[in-house]
Amino acid sequence: MHAELDTLRQTAQSALALAREAGADQAEVSAGFERGLSVSVRLGDVETLEHQQDRSLSITVYFGGRRGSAATADIGPEALAQTVRKACSIATHTARDEYAGLPEPEHLADSPPDLDLHHPWALSPEDAMALARECEAAALAVDPKRLTNSEGASVHTGSGVRVLANSHGFCAGYPSSYHSLSCAVLGRDGDAMERDFWYTADRDPAKLDAAGSVGREAARRTLQRLGATRLDTREVPVLFPPELARGLVGHAIAALGGTAQYRRSSFLLDALGEQVFPAWLSISERPHLRGATGSAPFDAEGVATRDRELVAGGRIEGYLLSSYSARKLGRTTTGNAGGAHNLLVAASTGDGFDALVAGLDRGLIVTELMGQGVNPVTGDYSRGAAGLWVEHGRITGPVHEITIAGNLRRMYAGIVATGSDVDARGSIQVGSVLVDRMTIAGG
Repeated sequence: MHAELDTLRQTAQSALALAREAGADQAEVSAGFERGLSVSVRLGDVETLEHQQDRSLSITVYFGGRRGSAATADIGPEALAQTVRKACSIATHTARDEYAGLPEPEHLADSPPDLDLHHPWALSPEDAMALARECEAAALAVDPKRLTNSEGASVHTGSGVRVLANSHGFCAGYPSSYHSLSCAVLGRDGDAMERDFWYTADRDPAKLDAAGSVGREAARRTLQRLGATRLDTREVPVLFPPELARGLVGHAIAALGGTAQYRRSSFLLDALGEQVFPAWLSISERPHLRGATGSAPFDAEGVATRDRELVAGGRIEGYLLSSYSARKLGRTTTGNAGGAHNLLVAASTGDGFDALVAGLDRGLIVTELMGQGVNPVTGDYSRGAAGLWVEHGRITGPVHEITIAGNLRRMYAGIVATGSDVDARGSIQVGSVLVDRMTIAGG
């Protein structure tokens, strides 16, 4: 990837030079190269085999607060010049925006750290097919009588390099990789049919779970959903396992985003310093964790990322701001153009999922959420769900065709525990989350 990195740097600098010649007072360029392999198998047969190799470049220019952007998949000299001309032409037709422009030079990353984000996988198509078949076969072998069909298993490996440059003199880039293996199977019990899935993902292929264990987990999750019943309406504690707790935390992160704040469309509007979570809960941003999925030495504008606390003692300590949203709010960029980087939700207990279940006298474990029933302005939360019912610390059986409802502010204040069973596959790393009560509506 070193040769590609050098090529992209040179191309980005050429684009900036063309923008300056066209009269732009500011410009920024993002250029990337990616290659990958994806294979999917269903019932032992290969369904898809895809090789990917893409180059791309986008440029944004500013003329006194007027902004224009254009992109191309061809980074040759002629296409590059044409793309810059298009961006400049678009800028002449846009309204002036006093908040638009590059980040202030002092906020840019001057010496981005190496975060060990690139671990290429020399995986042949034949080996990828074998892995997918092994994963699916392991799932179906768990219970051949009830696991009657499959949505297949998929293997993906990808790596690439991206360079960001701007007219303040910033020019930096780094290679990265991402690999995954997933499986989804269907189970039948009489006339009832259920499906579920599981996956493993990491930047380093050596850290992926074994294909057989991914398949068996997909099978276990599917089988535990068979024989589901419905519930009548009630109010009980709800346990979100890590893979779903991530989304629960994500609603707060979106509400603390700069765009939601300056548009006045957030249920956590002007919440800085406010007690929103229990006093023991903290959420930290750690963008420089080596090899982590959400790590980045700088954000999408080239602003240096840094460790900070978003929530401390249950209080909101910061927003997630780009340069534009920071200016709109009269604040300083937080290095979050493009999103958050490795948000760590502290565990309140050394207990994991099983121990939290054992401590439930009566409640619901959510295993699937459906629909988009979250109001980002009011925080009202209502989503279709399926799950497992718990009585006296034991799972008594699956339930489906229910709705779980509440208000996110009330739910956050009512978090009883966060577990130690942290799911590190995404940019929000959190264990199981137990909410003291929500309304469960059934048929």
